[in-house]
Amino acid sequence: MTTIRFEDNYTATVPCVATVGFFDGVHLGHQHLIRMVNEEARRHGLASTVITFDAHPRQVLDPSFQPQLLTSFGEKMERMALTGADQCVVLPFSREMAALSARSFMQTVLGQRLCARMLMTGYDNRFGHNRAEGFDDYVAYGRQLGIEVVKATPLTVGEINVSSSVIRRLISEGDVETAAKCLGYDYSLTGSVVGGYQQGRKLGFPTANLSLEEPAKLLPASGVYAVKARIGGSQEWRRGVMNIGSRPTFHGDHVSIEVHLLDYEGDLYGQALTVAVCHRLREECKFDQPSQLVVQMQEDVRKTHEFFDKYQLS
Repeated sequence: MTTIRFEDNYTATVPCVATVGFFDGVHLGHQHLIRMVNEEARRHGLASTVITFDAHPRQVLDPSFQPQLLTSFGEKMERMALTGADQCVVLPFSREMAALSARSFMQTVLGQRLCARMLMTGYDNRFGHNRAEGFDDYVAYGRQLGIEVVKATPLTVGEINVSSSVIRRLISEGDVETAAKCLGYDYSLTGSVVGGYQQGRKLGFPTANLSLEEPAKLLPASGVYAVKARIGGSQEWRRGVMNIGSRPTFHGDHVSIEVHLLDYEGDLYGQALTVAVCHRLREECKFDQPSQLVVQMQEDVRKTHEFFDKYQLS
């Protein structure tokens, strides 16, 4: 896949079938849409083009808005490269672009600059100023501009119409397993290991305190999770137990992310850690005595091994 930064002087030379969206998560619904774009492009002998943005549109319009992202920009582009699209055009989203009507966007960006011959829209996708217009409007504008507009079918997992908003809800509720079925992969958090409170080490369960690479990344519901983790650039996954919460046993006053790697000895400070969140073990609890927490952590480790052994995961 070729990544193209949409600069002021860029004009495509090859006609394409295009789709446009923020594509947070590049989940199974997005993959289904892009697969349809790829098929139409091959059928017509055109390039397949995915158009996305370098920033969350709402954040550009409202700097106080804090998006809860499923993927950082880098993660999104890595996932996008796996879709088989010929090219991904990254639009620098601005207030000027937000002010474009749907017709103006189709005419100037899709038609004149990107040579789109067909636009494939997501089943619930809207674009243009205030997202005021809908699919029938896009079809009418397309007829005027020589762009065929086609609506993709939704993708369902069980009874769920897969979408980024549904996946965010699942993760925020702690249902990371259903979220993974919609994403097509385990939801993950990436960051660097920073100094913590050392309580885990004192209890015999040293933890890596994670500072997120992308602060806008959505955190799963507070609780204890069975996870897999990769250290630095290693491709080896290690089992672990992660706690997200305020450490009520020790009267914590802010949310932290702490990961205990099973059967691991070594200094992790300053290293990058990618954590795949696989299964929620329990809610975060306050214990009257640290010794009670130790007993519970031993049970958390046992259940983590049991979970991974059951599904024959590393």
